[in-house]
Amino acid sequence: QVQLVESGGGEVQPGGSLRLSCATSESILSFHTVGWDRQGPGNERDMVARISSGDRTDYADSVKGRFTISRDDARNILFLEMNSLKPEDTALYYCYVYSWRYGSSFWGEGTQVTVSS
Repeated sequence: QVQLVESGGGEVQPGGSLRLSCATSESILSFHTVGWDRQGPGNERDMVARISSGDRTDYADSVKGRFTISRDDARNILFLEMNSLKPEDTALYYCYVYSWRYGSSFWGEGTQVTVSS
């Protein structure tokens, strides 16, 4: 099983920035897809950003130009740099991977991001 541990969440004012991290228990290069989802109050879980096979990156329209997904292959860490945060970005953010080895996806427990004045 793949273990994922997120960190970096917190409370920030509108316009502020946060960087989320996700440490993986296996080589990050072994995964077909790595990414971030989020679930806000009363909302379904939605894709925020992902890196898929061939290093293709995708972003939700609502975060394009503000969020950047990246990874540190040597340390097996996935990042989500979030700038110009808005109250509507408030959510529980989950790191996930799709593993070739297990033929399955795995999620972390989530890290809370709250954007409020």
